[in-house]
Amino acid sequence: MNWKKKMAAAVALSSALVLAACGNGGETASSEESMTASKDAVKIGILQIMEHESLSAARIGFLEVLKEAGYVEGDNLIVDYQNAQGDQANLQSMAERLAGNNDIILSISTPASQAVANAEKENPVLFTAVTDPIDAGLVESAEKPGANITGTSDQGPLKEQIDLLLSVAANAKTVGIIYNSSEMNSVLQGDQAKQLLEAKGVNVEVMTVTSTNDVQQVMESLVQKVDAIYIPTDNTLASTMATVGKIAMEAKIPVIPGSTEMVDGGGLATYGIDFKELGRQTGKMALQILQDGKSPSEIPVEYPTTLNLVVNEEFAKALGIDPASIKLPESSNK
Repeated sequence: MNWKKKMAAAVALSSALVLAACGNGGETASSEESMTASKDAVKIGILQIMEHESLSAARIGFLEVLKEAGYVEGDNLIVDYQNAQGDQANLQSMAERLAGNNDIILSISTPASQAVANAEKENPVLFTAVTDPIDAGLVESAEKPGANITGTSDQGPLKEQIDLLLSVAANAKTVGIIYNSSEMNSVLQGDQAKQLLEAKGVNVEVMTVTSTNDVQQVMESLVQKVDAIYIPTDNTLASTMATVGKIAMEAKIPVIPGSTEMVDGGGLATYGIDFKELGRQTGKMALQILQDGKSPSEIPVEYPTTLNLVVNEEFAKALGIDPASIKLPESSNK
């Protein structure tokens, strides 16, 4: 499928449908919708590593922008959504299914993006929720991606998050860091967080997991050794934040995670990324391809533009902390 040949027809059709009835708010197109869609419908493939709030929020934000621009599922838009459910062995076959059959592929997470980049060498690919796309081998540079792939990074404000953690747990002598050792983005953030904490004179206890099955046992061990916990934007931990939060709350250990959605799932607080807004940023990049005819090689990688301080009031009260007292220190560079 040549996406450029279909672009003009898709743009014309989308303009006519801007005020039409909207799609289903971020859910993927059903087979019935695909059957009723126009023959000139834009086809979007989506590969997501697993189901959890942050990644799903990015997907929803992406599709929301397309809907607002007049791309309506079942009319002029077909979405093929693939979810690996945390099994990296599924990624390559799913990526190959999407390759060559879509006008744009959206890959969500570093492993999903690497799988898509290996499978799709011609049609446009957009990634999101990738911490370091250069180190991951996805682009040559942020300014000049160099091939058929670009997107948005979820690189969060680590320094500010560590400052927030130390303001909440001012007397902490040891801080724990937990992440999945097989997630490249998590290893990178974990190492950076460790350096920042040690530079502040804080001891660091790093513990890792290899799957969601390990989280409960590792967390139960970690809370016995530390005074506070930091969690990167790790997909495995994000999908198990309810378990993480329950264990930490019972142990009276504050948890500062990497994203706002992770706070909602079971963290205490963070100054972090709004993944829905990150997905919307990526959706606007898709419009540059679909409507302006740009190649991904011409579109620089973007970084989060929306950062929020989010506090879990229930968690704060369980720790005897006034939620209103949790603020980003004035000394922290914003």
